[in-house]
Amino acid sequence: MKILFLLLIAGLACYAQNPTDGYFKLIRPGFQEKNAYETTAFVEKYFRVPGNTGFNASIHYVENILKKAGFVEQKQNEFEAPLTYRIEKRAIKNNTWEPVDANIDIVGETQPLISYKTNRNMIPINCGSTPVGGVTANVVYIEKIAPSEVEKMDLKGKILFSENNPSRLLQIATKAGAIGVLGYSMPKYTQPETHQTSIQFGSMKANSEVWTLLLSYAAKEKLKATCLIGETKLKVNIQTKIYPSEELTIVANVRGSVNPTERFVFSAHVQEPGANDNASGVGTLAEMARLTAELYQEKRSIRSAA
Repeated sequence: MKILFLLLIAGLACYAQNPTDGYFKLIRPGFQEKNAYETTAFVEKYFRVPGNTGFNASIHYVENILKKAGFVEQKQNEFEAPLTYRIEKRAIKNNTWEPVDANIDIVGETQPLISYKTNRNMIPINCGSTPVGGVTANVVYIEKIAPSEVEKMDLKGKILFSENNPSRLLQIATKAGAIGVLGYSMPKYTQPETHQTSIQFGSMKANSEVWTLLLSYAAKEKLKATCLIGETKLKVNIQTKIYPSEELTIVANVRGSVNPTERFVFSAHVQEPGANDNASGVGTLAEMARLTAELYQEKRSIRSAA
């Protein structure tokens, strides 16, 4: 969990027969959807991996929301003030990673096969960079993967392409001398034939000598058709950053007056690249924290049903 919002109970009492109705009427007018959307939009623009630029920027964006709402930075413990927050830091065993850009061009064609600008999920987490300026190489299409057969092939200096998850091909491609792997791995439930440009984000083994990229259904079909016609060359350019960092977690607290050591815990995670995985959760939680601070400052009690 990368954002925690700890709401300490301000009072315990039996409420009416359906306390949620009262809570909703109290809270709903104060919840500003615009705030949640703005936070979601900020977080969503990054591919977030613990410790990388976008992840840390998202944490500090939420920190600014908390400060404006009246939360103060915790110095010793969470009971220093009614509204406190802290940023916890932990060492990361492996380097963090972030994508910068990528492009696959079929040599001889004017339009890219696929580009990071329109599909950032094409670069799996931990993928390294190509040499500056990219690489140009023949692509070898293999419909069915038989590791024992692939290892016998001469893939030195070539790109292996198959309709399989590239992480499955990485080891045998490396042994066969390939410089890169292109793969396709979209589960049926994602309806790839309908959503033809979509890619489900993935990861690969860190510190690999061979890079891998993920293809959408449309890109996979286009490349396969080209390979079946004859010799196909690709120009591939990948730019990523891999560097040491630390993991951040932001924790906000609202101290209760009746049972201050008891609490509700709400959480959202920052990592992953999607709007709903989980930028929208971060946006919603940040707005909940802001609204709770507002209600607290208005001397409202937060009650729970017995």
